[in-house]
Amino acid sequence: MLRYLIRRVVLAVPVLLGITSITFVLLWVIPGDLTQQFLDPKIGTIDAEVVEAARERWGLNDPFVVQYGRYLWNVVRGDLGVTYITNERVRDAILSRLPATARLALAAMTISTLLGIGAGLFTALRRGSYLDTAGMVVTLFGVSIPTFWLGLLLMWGLGVRWAVLPATGYGRGELSYLVLPAVTLGLSYAGAIARLTRSATLDVLGADYVRTARAKGATQQVIVTRHVLTNAMIPVLTLIGVNLGGLMAGSVVVETIFAWPGIGQLLVDAIQERNLFLVQGCVLFFAVIFTMVNVCVDLAYGFLDPRIRYD
Repeated sequence: MLRYLIRRVVLAVPVLLGITSITFVLLWVIPGDLTQQFLDPKIGTIDAEVVEAARERWGLNDPFVVQYGRYLWNVVRGDLGVTYITNERVRDAILSRLPATARLALAAMTISTLLGIGAGLFTALRRGSYLDTAGMVVTLFGVSIPTFWLGLLLMWGLGVRWAVLPATGYGRGELSYLVLPAVTLGLSYAGAIARLTRSATLDVLGADYVRTARAKGATQQVIVTRHVLTNAMIPVLTLIGVNLGGLMAGSVVVETIFAWPGIGQLLVDAIQERNLFLVQGCVLFFAVIFTMVNVCVDLAYGFLDPRIRYD
């Protein structure tokens, strides 16, 4: 187990390095003078000396290789840089938004997992019926509907038309603000989980050991709980793990629509302001989350299927 963890960590290094490199290059080649963009709101008239002093202070006059090398060295030391506008440390800016994003992601994951697995099992155990067909049509709509459209629809209906829930905003300790963004994000992933759960359940129901259990007189409840559910959850767990990382990163749209003060909205604001260090920090954070979730999912396989071992 320990050797496997070490190997996964080592393999994650080039992945994170590649993501960091691509992000840095894309931001570096964007046209426009970054210095004047940040100095314009603060100073009415900018002379060349002020611009040059700012570029020198931020290290923007150095060659690309020097800037990138300095950034990597700072990342290794845990220093993600300082935002150009507020002079706040990038690490502190991300950590201050992390609770809101984590709260939204966990709530959405709970909704998508419960609805998806429940609907998948329900339709699989009623294969060929009208309920199965209706369930698959509903899940198809769930997979096809864009997140932003679903969010706007729920906002208009429940937040504006009937005003039963807050349309936007964030209130600490008040679950009412969490409902609309969590439902929007959760429903967008529930359809895929339901369809995969149904497919995996049908495969397990046709396995030899399930037929043997039926021949021995096992009830449907025993077959589902002891044989079907555990074995069918292995591919579903993979999708849930990918979704969890996607919920953290995919919350960008939902957080923007519902004015939810999370890392996704922070990233959107940073891109609009061309706040380079903040953009790089957010992208690196999401990449690390994806990597950690994938490792945890791989480890969970061993608990669901004892045949899986990590050498």
